[in-house]
Amino acid sequence: MEESLNEIENIILTGNEGFIGKNIEKRLIQSGYNVICFEKDSTPHEISKVMTANSVLVHQGAITDTLYEDDIEMMKNNYEFSRELFDYSINKGMKVVYASSAASYGTDGYPINIYGWSKYCAEQYGIALYKRAEKTRKQFIALRYFNVFGSGEEDKGRMSSVAYQAMKKGKMKLFPKEPRRDFVYVQDIVNANIHAIESQPHEIRTGYYDVGSGEASTFEEVCKHLDIPYTYTSESEIPKGYQFFTKSSEDKWMPNWKPKYNLETALKEYKEMIGESHET
Repeated sequence: MEESLNEIENIILTGNEGFIGKNIEKRLIQSGYNVICFEKDSTPHEISKVMTANSVLVHQGAITDTLYEDDIEMMKNNYEFSRELFDYSINKGMKVVYASSAASYGTDGYPINIYGWSKYCAEQYGIALYKRAEKTRKQFIALRYFNVFGSGEEDKGRMSSVAYQAMKKGKMKLFPKEPRRDFVYVQDIVNANIHAIESQPHEIRTGYYDVGSGEASTFEEVCKHLDIPYTYTSESEIPKGYQFFTKSSEDKWMPNWKPKYNLETALKEYKEMIGESHET
């Protein structure tokens, strides 16, 4: 039986200013949860002051720029901060839903850039911590997001999705090699977080889970669905450490969760939303 609204005292949310975080915050408030948000300058110690055993930590905050050049800052923000936060949460005996990333997979099972390593290390630390302390009877659920797109990503700059960039520019330059991505709509990401938040330990065990569409699509397919013309760049413009293939595995999805949108229906809804925002 899922955890009821009345059984959860607070949702403690980090990263609510970001693309995914603000979508999660909006849905949680609409669903009647009491949400306590912490901005990026908050410390783990400050966040720990509102932690209780009947609350849930939804940790979305992170540097998400995969091309970020300061490796030390990336690890401090994404790994060391998270590690300290999880030490507090386990001591409070509270559930954690953590925003991990498909970048944790990389190639041959290991990340290929510092962003992927920062997410992988934080995720694995949290999982190991909670598995060693199963007396808490609370879960650490890491959600490995694939290539997320949707409402609210306009502030992501170069990290915004190919769908958003295509609609903004009205045309696209694509890499000559054909990357294939598991594009997942942000509303499916929100649904996955709600599902994890409301789950019981016997329903979803501590561990990591894929959150994607289960399909690997090309950038050309995205442009075609949006009726956006495209040309190709030279191979020299492909960034170092670029990941050419991502696809979530259905057998790694959370039990009783699956995406509601496919690429075509999600892009149609997103395009309509972008059109409406330009009209207002």
